[in-house]
Amino acid sequence: MRLFHRSRKLLVYLCGLFAISLSQLAIAQQHAKPQWHADLNTGYEAFVISSEALQERARAYCQAPDNHQVTTIRDAWLSAFLDWQRIRFVDFGPIEQDNIAWQLQFWPDSKNLIARKTDQWLQGEQLIDAASIASDSVAAKGFPALEYVLFDPRVVNAGHALPAKRACDFLQTVSAQIHTNAMRLQAGWTSFELHFLSRPEYVHTTVLAAMHSLEILRDKRLAAPMGLGSTTRRNPYIADAWRSGESLATMHATLAGLQTYFLPGLVILLEERKLTPLAEQFRKQLSATLARLENMPAALTPLLESDDGYRQLQLLYIDVDRLTTLLNGSIASELGIIKGFNSSDGD
Repeated sequence: MRLFHRSRKLLVYLCGLFAISLSQLAIAQQHAKPQWHADLNTGYEAFVISSEALQERARAYCQAPDNHQVTTIRDAWLSAFLDWQRIRFVDFGPIEQDNIAWQLQFWPDSKNLIARKTDQWLQGEQLIDAASIASDSVAAKGFPALEYVLFDPRVVNAGHALPAKRACDFLQTVSAQIHTNAMRLQAGWTSFELHFLSRPEYVHTTVLAAMHSLEILRDKRLAAPMGLGSTTRRNPYIADAWRSGESLATMHATLAGLQTYFLPGLVILLEERKLTPLAEQFRKQLSATLARLENMPAALTPLLESDDGYRQLQLLYIDVDRLTTLLNGSIASELGIIKGFNSSDGD
């Protein structure tokens, strides 16, 4: 009988601990998710503003073109593209509708479809307007297609380069489409608020999105061009933004987006579960990785061509790997998150 009472007391005690744990998790979710939603809304708003500036610069240039304005369009393209990189880690919610992520950035492009599809528009005779571009492949849409028009020597030094009419029509149409998609994302994220806040699973979903983003950055955006993947050949052309020479700048933007739009909510989640040391460890590693990138050039190609440059990339890879391992290992384990299949895993 005494054994029965002791076992019963132990069971009651354990159930109490479990209830407290669930209560703490619920409280953490209640604070972390509003932080994430508000921060990401700020990111989407920034993207709307910079994409509108790109659209306006494209229109102004094509109305009165000159060489200086081409530079301003390139600057506006980069500003909007980096704002997209900062929120690129969000792979759920409004971004899942109509393949918007692919419409904004078709990548990877192992078959050089961007050049082939865009050339068909620049050198063809078909009408270039919103409807015709919308019905075409994602390879002829978004930031990479504009990057090809603005930066690739095959276009810039050709007779159909800007400010040729077809190039201008394409520039304005695709810029307008980017802005339209940015507005759709921001409006969709605002409408998504109640659903996001009311569903407890979005805590894990948000952390998983950051986990996947870091894995893609480490394995596909950095390691693969370095020759650390299935092939040992260094190949800058499989990185994103190689035409503009901004591959490392986009990586910096992705990490800066995680620092600004993901980290504050993660810190709340970890601190309210008494995991402050893990939060601080992640914050320091993220800051250190960003600091390293800030002291490196924006372009990846020159670094791959020298031993010293490659050593810099190796050190960067180590930093990114530590960051990825920390989030996907210790932090995910403490939060009870198990990584599953992600649609981007097969890219």
